[in-house]
This record gives sequence, structure tokens and C-alpha cells, in this order.
Amino acid sequence: MRSGKVYLVGAGPGDPGLITVKGLKLLQQADVVIYDRLVDENILNESCSEAEKIYVGKASSHHTLEQEMINRLLIQKAREGKVVVRLKGGDPFVLGRGGEEAKALAENAIPFEVAPGVSSAVAVPAYAGIPVTHRGTASSFTVVTGHKASESGEPFIAWDKLSAGADTLVILMGMGNLSTVVEQLIKHHKPPSTPVAVITEGTTTRQRCVIGTLQDIVEKVKSENLRPPSVVVVGDVVHLRKYLRWFDK
Repeated sequence: MRSGKVYLVGAGPGDPGLITVKGLKLLQQADVVIYDRLVDENILNESCSEAEKIYVGKASSHHTLEQEMINRLLIQKAREGKVVVRLKGGDPFVLGRGGEEAKALAENAIPFEVAPGVSSAVAVPAYAGIPVTHRGTASSFTVVTGHKASESGEPFIAWDKLSAGADTLVILMGMGNLSTVVEQLIKHHKPPSTPVAVITEGTTTRQRCVIGTLQDIVEKVKSENLRPPSVVVVGDVVHLRKYLRWFDK
């Protein structure tokens, strides 16, 4: 049987209008759509009504399917001769495990393409009125995961280098470990007065943003009862929100 093809498509950070033109066209042509937890339902409605839709979403405490099973599912559907869209929140290759899926496809001789998406790392701060770079304030930004390090307990993140080297630090999936992130940054000489923004459900109508400093942000987030998904921004660019908070209005 002729092999199908898999398209790894970035759905964007939440606002359904932020999927790319190419991503939308691929979605409309798909026989099978395998999608994540953070994909907006309005985007799914753009797919063909006859397309098979399979939810494989993950939350920090629950995985509908483990990653290895998702890889196998992609391979299986492609071998059935289907056009498969693997629809992932944000961008597939920015802390989205898209590289693992692409590697599994390549190892099994499954044709694939990648349609990059708008990453939450830049879009969510932008919707909160926080540019990740700004002349005279920040000329660089670094994106890291806030998940705990490794099974051995050793940290993946070189917090000592990030504390000194990143003008703006953007932390994805960091809500559950916010206190650890803050502790590590202060431990490695980031001033406690450094501004911090925590943005939840960014680019959607449910977006909320809490502003603080490394010294008080954990308590502020607790008092506001914020919940994932979240993007954490650390750096002086956070001060710009008071001028640029366009989406709130």
C-alpha cells in the first residue's frame, strides 16, 4: 500500500487566528488530525468534517498517550496511506517534542514536512504588552522549559549562565516549578528586584497576567490562583507592559 505523509503543524499559542496560512491549508486537506490539549476547538473546526480526529493531549499529571505511542500512531496512520496532520500548540520544534516525532518518522521511512507555528514564547508576551526585546532594555532573549530537570534529579538548565547572560528570560511550562525557578535565579545572583510577569492562557479571551518581582511573584501567583498553561517572563522588558497592554483593552 502507498505510504501516506505526516505534516507536523504548529497551531499557534491559542488564538485560532494565529495559525499560519500554510498550516490552515494542510489542516483542511488532512485525512487524520492528531491534536494536542492546547489546540483551540475553532481551529479543529476548520478540518474536513470527514477527517478522523484523535486527541493525544498531555497535562503535567496526565498523558492521554505516552510519546512513544503517539509516534507509533503517526507511523500507523501514514502506512494506511493517509494524509496526517500532527497539530501541535505553538511551534512543533520549540519545546514541543516535534523533533522526536520527526525522528521517529524518518527512522521508519515515513515522508513528513514541518509547518512552523507562532511560538507562545514570543506571542504570549506580545499579547500581554511585553516585547521580549526592546532597544536600550534587552537585545537578547532566551527560551527555556520550566519542567523539572531529569530523572536523575540533575538540572538540565544552566541557571548560573542564564542569570548572568539572558537580557530577557522566557520560561515555558514553568507554573508548577515557579518557586524552584525563582530560587535558582536568585541563588545565581539575579537581583530579587528583577521584574517578572506570569501570563496564563495567553492570546485567548481568558488571558490573565500577574506582575511582580523575583522576590514576590510566587506569592502573587498563589493569591491570584493562576493555573497553567503559563508563560513566565523575567527581565526589565516587563516594565513596558504598563504602556503596551493593548490586548487587555
